Amino acid sequence: MKIAIIGAGNMGGAVARGLAKGCIVPAADIYISNPSTHKLEVLKREFPEINTSTDNCAVAAAADIVILAIKPWKVVEVVEEIKPRLDYTRQAVASMVGGLGIAQLTEWLDKGDGVLPATYLIIPNTAIATMSSMTFIASARSTAAQDAQLLDIFNELGEAMLVDEGLIPAGTSLASCGIAYALRYIRAAMEGGVELGFRADDAKRIVMQTLRGAADILEANGSHPEAEIDRVTTPGGLTIRGLNAMEAAGFTPSVIEGLRASTKR
Repeated sequence: MKIAIIGAGNMGGAVARGLAKGCIVPAADIYISNPSTHKLEVLKREFPEINTSTDNCAVAAAADIVILAIKPWKVVEVVEEIKPRLDYTRQAVASMVGGLGIAQLTEWLDKGDGVLPATYLIIPNTAIATMSSMTFIASARSTAAQDAQLLDIFNELGEAMLVDEGLIPAGTSLASCGIAYALRYIRAAMEGGVELGFRADDAKRIVMQTLRGAADILEANGSHPEAEIDRVTTPGGLTIRGLNAMEAAGFTPSVIEGLRASTKR
């Protein structure tokens, strides 16, 4: 599968880097365009085989799936630009544009001839550049084979999940915004570690490994977080004191309220 990415910003560049590091899509089958050349030049230095261009139409025409990784206010302009060059009988179109639904994208893609492409919403997070994204995919007019191929590609870049479009806002909150929430916890724990006597870099290293360990335990055991919490929480011990203090400060309600807030439009 040849993949075109329109836009080499934070997300478009991250997707290109993740794909180029994988084995399913060769770097030579990745095409990416951007209006300015600086970000393209940086990508080209990192992955010389990636095809870069300032011509959206040329990039789009070369691919089996065209991914829009642009700002929301640029979508109509870019779609109108590339639409005449797209062959909907063989090409799929995907959007990584926050807040853009399949129905609206389909309306803009419509050429008026009754032929519409397989259309996707793909919502990764920035960890896709390090092949550790949680990616949500919603589809319309696609085949099971197309869905499976796309899932294979994005599972190589972390973990991918095919969901109903209605769950995309919640997935964005949990995983895309969630990267920032997790990083904010790391920063807070680092500051606590410094207060307790560690150097900042050492505190960061400790917290990062602790989070990896927590995730690995859940994955290995298939357990509920509370079951693993119980394993390290002894009566009258340090852990329960810390947990109770965090809850008294509003830890769980704050997390839930943050997730709710980031699903609102």
